[in-house]
Amino acid sequence: MDGKTEKGRGLTRRDFLEGTGAALVVAGAAPKFAGAESSEEAATLQAAGTAPRTRIRLTVNGTEHRIEVEDRWTLNEVLRDQLELTGSKIGCNRGECGACTVLVDGEPTYSCSTLAVWMDGRAIETVEGLEQDDELTPLQQAFIDHDAAQCGFCTPGQLMAATALLERNASPNAQEVREALVGNLCRCSNYNAIVEAVLVTARTGGAP
Repeated sequence: MDGKTEKGRGLTRRDFLEGTGAALVVAGAAPKFAGAESSEEAATLQAAGTAPRTRIRLTVNGTEHRIEVEDRWTLNEVLRDQLELTGSKIGCNRGECGACTVLVDGEPTYSCSTLAVWMDGRAIETVEGLEQDDELTPLQQAFIDHDAAQCGFCTPGQLMAATALLERNASPNAQEVREALVGNLCRCSNYNAIVEAVLVTARTGGAP
């Protein structure tokens, strides 16, 4: 879960990224604008310009939204800044830590490195969508009961990745849990408690 090959099984964080289909957004340097004396000034001038915009339709936590987005916005920006769903965190902001993980059509995806325009017609689930009728899911409760959340910053991403796992495999073993969460980093190094919370949820037969 630290990005290294897991006990010779050949599973790496690169495998995880390729498996999710989440593409990395490469930010280019700001072009040189006439009259700009520095790259910082050029970036400011570029930001003040009009960026291309596209109208998209996406379903988030069961609710359909039709919104116009700038083509450069990431899914995370739209969720946090436009839809005010701030559960998905910005950690590394370059598709490495997993704090921003959401489910796109049921698959864990790094929302910080996925363009919003690619999400037209897709179904998104965020950590806010797990709780139903003010009731935590068994997985969320297990995270609390087994101290799986330390600082809590990575917890939304961990929960979403674990939810996807339990929806496709109701009885994973410890190795399968570790493999499913290999793309989510915990800076508190609380991996054992996180794995235990997922296993307890599976053993008790609780829905994620």
